[in-house]
Amino acid sequence: MKLNSFLIAIFALLVAVPAFAQEAETQNVATDAAPTEVAKDAAKSKEIIKKGYNFGPLPAVAYDADKGFQLGALLNIYDFGDGSTYPNTRQQWYLEASFFTKGSQLFVVSYDNRFLIPGVRWSTALTITNEKAMDFYGFNGYMSYYDADRVAAGKDKSNHDAYIYTPKYRVNRLSLLFKSDFVGNIWDNKLFWEAGYHFSYFKQGYKNQQALNYDKINKNKDDYKMYPSDPSDPNYDMPLFDQYRRWGIISDDEAWGGVNSAVRFGLMFDTRDKEGAPSRGIWAEAHVTLAPKWLGTTNPHYRYSATFRHYVPIVKNDILTFAYRLNYEGTFGNKAPYYVLPYITTMGQTYDRDGMGGYRTIRGMMRNRVQGLDMFSYNVEFRWRFVSFTLWKQNIAFGLTLFSDGTMVTKEYDMSFRGEEQYRAEYDEYMAKGAGSDRPHITVGAGLRFIMNQNFIVAFEYGLPISKFSSNPVIKNQDGPGAFYINTGFLF
Repeated sequence: MKLNSFLIAIFALLVAVPAFAQEAETQNVATDAAPTEVAKDAAKSKEIIKKGYNFGPLPAVAYDADKGFQLGALLNIYDFGDGSTYPNTRQQWYLEASFFTKGSQLFVVSYDNRFLIPGVRWSTALTITNEKAMDFYGFNGYMSYYDADRVAAGKDKSNHDAYIYTPKYRVNRLSLLFKSDFVGNIWDNKLFWEAGYHFSYFKQGYKNQQALNYDKINKNKDDYKMYPSDPSDPNYDMPLFDQYRRWGIISDDEAWGGVNSAVRFGLMFDTRDKEGAPSRGIWAEAHVTLAPKWLGTTNPHYRYSATFRHYVPIVKNDILTFAYRLNYEGTFGNKAPYYVLPYITTMGQTYDRDGMGGYRTIRGMMRNRVQGLDMFSYNVEFRWRFVSFTLWKQNIAFGLTLFSDGTMVTKEYDMSFRGEEQYRAEYDEYMAKGAGSDRPHITVGAGLRFIMNQNFIVAFEYGLPISKFSSNPVIKNQDGPGAFYINTGFLF
C-alpha cells in the first residue's frame, strides 16, 4: 500500500507540473521591497526569476500513517510581482479539500499578504477538520499506557480471536479554527512585533454521550473484527477517552469541547535568506496566548510558547544545509482544557498544527501521543539538494533529508483520580502499567522532497521511534511502529 501511494503521488507530480504550474506572463505592479539577496544569487546562477502569478494545483493523493490514504485537491497561488522579492511572494493563497480513508476530512483556506496594509504583513486562515476517530492516548506521555500488543493482534487478519483494538485509543472530534495575524517591523526588517486574534471551536465525542460512533467505527468490518460496543458483551473494553471521563481526569465541563476566543501577542527575529526552503539564518519567536472568559472562551486559559529555528549552510547554493528547531509550549498556572494541549502555537502564514507526534511535529511517532501542560520538542535535519534544473519554465530540485525528532512532557497534566470510588481499582490497574513520569520520546528517519520555485514542496518521509528497540518494558513500543508520510513543505 505504501509503495502504491508513493507511485501515485509521483505520477500526480509529473502530470501536474507541466499542465498546471504555469507562469502568468503579465506582471503585477512592483512592490517597494528592494531585490532580495536570493533574487540576486538566482540571477547569477541563471535560475529563472519568477514574476507575476504562478498556479500550483495538485491532486491531493497522499498517505499519512495517522489518517490513512488522502484523496482530494489543493491549490497554491503565488504572486511574485516584478520578481524583485523572489523566491518570497507578495501574496499567496492556499486552498485544500481532502478526505482520508480513516474517516477524516480537512478543509483549509489561507491567505498571506505583504502590501495591503503599508508596513504590515497580514495572514488569515480558516481550517475545518472532521475526524471520526482521532488519536487519543492519554496525558503525560509514558505515564499513559498503550497496549501495543493488543493493537497489533487486532490488525492480524488471520487472528479471529482478536478484534480491532485501535478504537480503544480514538475519539470523535470536529474542530474549526480561524485566525487573523498581523506582523510589523520594529528594527531593520529583522525584529518584528506580532499580534492576532484566534478563534477555535471543538466538538469532542459522539452526541455528548461517548467517545465514538460505533456504527461508523465498525462499518464494513467482519463480525469477528468489530470493536465491541455493548457494555454487556464480555469482550467490551471502554475507549480510553470514556475511561478518563469516568475516572474524573477529564471533567464534565470540558469533556465535549468548547469555544476558545483568544488574542495572541509575540516577537519574532528573522534573518532567513528565504521562507519556503531556507538555507541560512535564524527564525525565532515567542508568544503569549490569552483566552479569558470575557472574550467568549468556554474554559479560560493562558499559555505561552517559544521557538528557535536555525539554518546553517554546510555547502553553499542550497546544496547541503543543517537545520534545527527547538520548541517549548507552556501553560501559565496548572489548568488548561485538554483539547487545546496538542497544538503547537504558530503565527503568521501557517496555522496551528496539532499532534505531538505526526508529520508536522514529531515524525514517526503516533499522533497526539504526548500531551501535557508544558512540552519541549526538537527537530534536527540534514537537507541535501542533490539535483537542480529548469523544466517547462519552472525551477525544479530534488532533495534528501536525514532527521531526528524528539519531545517530552515537562509539566504534567493532573491525572489524579476524581471519579466514583467503584472505579478506583480500574484506574489503579491502568496507572500501574505506565511510567512514573515522562521521558524523551525520540524518532529518526529520512525523506525525499520535490521542490518547485523554492516554494511548492512535496515531501515523502518515514520516521521510526527508537523506543521500538528499547529493552525497557515501560517504554518499548509505546510510541508506535513508525510512520510514512506524503505531505507538503518542510517541517520548519
